[in-house]
Amino acid sequence: MRLISAILVFFLYVAESTGQIDSIKQKSDTLQGRSYLLQKVDRNGVTLPEVEIKEVTVYAHPQFPKKSDFRKYERLVYNLKKVYPYALIVRNKLLLVNSELGNIKNEKERKNYLKKVEKEVFADYEGDIRDMTITQGRLLIKLIDRETQNTSYALIKDYRGKLSAAFWQGIARIFGTNLKEEFDPNGDDALIESIVQEIDAGRL
Repeated sequence: MRLISAILVFFLYVAESTGQIDSIKQKSDTLQGRSYLLQKVDRNGVTLPEVEIKEVTVYAHPQFPKKSDFRKYERLVYNLKKVYPYALIVRNKLLLVNSELGNIKNEKERKNYLKKVEKEVFADYEGDIRDMTITQGRLLIKLIDRETQNTSYALIKDYRGKLSAAFWQGIARIFGTNLKEEFDPNGDDALIESIVQEIDAGRL
């Protein structure tokens, strides 16, 4: 999947200018040292300590009337467990590169730094990503959108131009993928979202 390898590296190039990077938050709602800030709340004349906790979403266990449906679910879980770590790598690499570029003022040094990161990414991940199936590549593109809040097509168009975006979209369509696909956790991708949350919780 040379296409996905190139897209992964592309995200490193746009890290310098993507504003959404600063808004990505770590998925931990606790303070360092596992401490909590209690607040006093009056309940019917009684002052009680309370702590605000993160909202919990409850998903029903999926039901499968047919064995073929269960096999499809198992396959989806397998594919997500394989590609989800790479979506997190993209998110974390963007955060790291964006942070490092903030300390580099010289344009030539910035370009040299990005070239160095590009070589590292290809050396570390290209082999794994090349072995992905088309289905896994499509899932990865969706998960990158989930983690960065931008489609691959939108990022390429904004930071490399329309022609570049059209070129990569054309290549993607040849391989049965679509860089304009958005991640919809409350619609078509609700099952994917529930599986990813189960993976995050360590239950899958």
